[in-house]
Amino acid sequence: MASKSVKETASNAAASAKEASKAAIENPSQATQNILHSPYMRLALPFVNGGLAGMTATVVIQPVDMVKVRLQLAGEGAKTGPRPTALGITREIIASGKALDLYTGLSAGLLRQAVYTTARLGFFDTFIKKLNARAEAAERKVTFAERAAAGLSAGGIAAMIGNPADLALVRMQSDGLKPREARANYRSVFDALVRIPRNEGVAALWAGALPTVIRAMALNMGQLTFFAESKAQLKQHTTLSAQNQTFAASAIAGFFASFLSLPFDFIKTRLQKQQKDPKTGQLPYKGVLDCARKVVAEEGWMRFYRGFGTYYVRIAPHAMVTLIVADYLNLITR
Repeated sequence: MASKSVKETASNAAASAKEASKAAIENPSQATQNILHSPYMRLALPFVNGGLAGMTATVVIQPVDMVKVRLQLAGEGAKTGPRPTALGITREIIASGKALDLYTGLSAGLLRQAVYTTARLGFFDTFIKKLNARAEAAERKVTFAERAAAGLSAGGIAAMIGNPADLALVRMQSDGLKPREARANYRSVFDALVRIPRNEGVAALWAGALPTVIRAMALNMGQLTFFAESKAQLKQHTTLSAQNQTFAASAIAGFFASFLSLPFDFIKTRLQKQQKDPKTGQLPYKGVLDCARKVVAEEGWMRFYRGFGTYYVRIAPHAMVTLIVADYLNLITR
């Protein structure tokens, strides 16, 4: 009896699958719509679209990010001395190797986006949808403070999840600054993620997590909150097309994301790059406040904004590409 029941269930499942396949062949657009509008897919789409948008932007911006990291690490601990420029560092990288060296750490950058941007855009979109539904029920509009809270929350959660990939990226990009015999020569992001905890402990993967979280919250506040707010204001007060609204809002968001997050990005880079002194076993910095205090005392306040132009060129286009691609993906998967 049980055997007959199992056979009938299997037969019914096979028939249903055959019918679904036939329907999909005859009407592929309807089949696609059915898949896209399934409950689980609706929950997953903001995360999938966010990850794809972030990875697309990273491929475009990776060389600028490489130069930005080298700028931040140049002259560490010295208040005076030569001041490298973005152009000079780019020439040096190309002269010492190949142009493809500018893509060092791309695998880590893509993994970081697959984790971090997937999470932050996915959570932000999810939070905003809930806020919109609540605001509509109360017959009001979503406030700037609510958007800011959504951006800060999404950024903080995503940063904690993505910190290991972010640390691996910084280690890979800064490895070329060490003497040849001291270099780790990571083969890939996965090699770095295996060797770092093996040599330094699992906790090392979350080195710099606090400034990473603060930076992500500041960046999200600038990027996602100002993007959503700017787009809403442009829609209400201008006659720009939807495409131009998205472009203008992403440019505004890129500036605020750069300005608010650079000091935290600077400290994050310093903390993630540091390793114990072979002789003393001590780290150069004890934490966020110690790093900030030493930078101010030894290098000056303005060191936090060293490379702002490079950082803006890295963050603003990245923000614009990410937001425009995510907006487009959200549009075609509605």
